[in-house]
Amino acid sequence: MDTRFAQVDFGPHQVDVPAGGYYDRFRMNPDLNEVARDPAAGNIDFFRRIPKQLTASRVGPIWAPNFYYRSSSVQLLFLAPIDRLRATLPMPLEPLRALPGMGLVALTFFSYAVCDNDPYNEVSVAAVIRRPGARGSHALELLDAIRRRSFFAHVLALPVDTEIARVRGVHGYQLPKWLARIDLDIGRPVQARIGAANGTDDLILETPTPLLRQVPSQSHMSTSTMIHRVDGQWQQTSVQTNMLSFAQRLFPRGVVLQRNSGPLSQLLNGLGASTILRLDVVGDAQSVLYLPTPLKTFG
Repeated sequence: MDTRFAQVDFGPHQVDVPAGGYYDRFRMNPDLNEVARDPAAGNIDFFRRIPKQLTASRVGPIWAPNFYYRSSSVQLLFLAPIDRLRATLPMPLEPLRALPGMGLVALTFFSYAVCDNDPYNEVSVAAVIRRPGARGSHALELLDAIRRRSFFAHVLALPVDTEIARVRGVHGYQLPKWLARIDLDIGRPVQARIGAANGTDDLILETPTPLLRQVPSQSHMSTSTMIHRVDGQWQQTSVQTNMLSFAQRLFPRGVVLQRNSGPLSQLLNGLGASTILRLDVVGDAQSVLYLPTPLKTFG
């Protein structure tokens, strides 16, 4: 397919994006009435109550938050030895204990079909951590997080497959992003893969597709909060997700994850991520990504 590109500025960086795409046309400040006329975007009423603002950032003023109008994902939640997680996490982050001696690692493949910075795919490996400042029972905190569908995590790897997504993530958020070949198909079965730099496959995932539950907009909201350093200071970055079609399976059967010698395979092996506790498949969702804000808990 012949794709024409336009060069745009992101702070001091120049990046090629699809000509006539959302980034080229709107520069992160979309006309929602025009987006609503895009059949691929679906119903976007959820975003109309979330105002965008021209916000100061480490690369200069940018429009935020970032809107993801149509996305899908598959996540494997692994049990991993708490001592390996603790050794990987920077102080004072603390892994959230799920079972005696075991914490949680999430491997997630995302596909963003319609969003402010054009379609792209992404893979995340993240350790689930305690809420900053939390004390007391890990079990009660985990149960509360499940009830509220609100989790805290430290992202260990976040490769993407477009340059604008990489530049925004690295320079806007200081997240561990690099370019990789990524595919996700929420079909029958669900299939996903990510390539390594040498052209081989890093991870290959295949799992039977569970029956997806369709729910009304804003009836099944969730929040993920990344805790990370930006320019040496602790920050929190929140993602609010409006799930429209999804399924969950505890101790799922038939999941095949092929690990090879790429960076994500090595990372999962090093963390001791083994038993799959839960499979989450999201067929359709809308998300809002906010800019990092200072985390005063850590001073």
